[in-house]
Amino acid sequence: MDAHDFPLDLLEAQTCWYVTYGELADAEPAASPTAARRRLLELSGRIAGHPFWRGPAGTPAARMELKEIAHAQAAHAGEDW
Repeated sequence: MDAHDFPLDLLEAQTCWYVTYGELADAEPAASPTAARRRLLELSGRIAGHPFWRGPAGTPAARMELKEIAHAQAAHAGEDW
């Protein structure tokens, strides 16, 4: 897999998406999921509409690599909680 130089804001948004998703999944049943769901929608829009995807590096493979890197960062961040 080729290494990509992802813009920091894109990588941060994808990492925040995984962190927020994890928080939503781990939330108490009585807790309102509205704020987390809104955050996921906002982050999804920011990620999907990022200008990086319009360039030559914005391939499906790059999207998968971004997700893998961000997922690993989110998992590592979870260890610090």
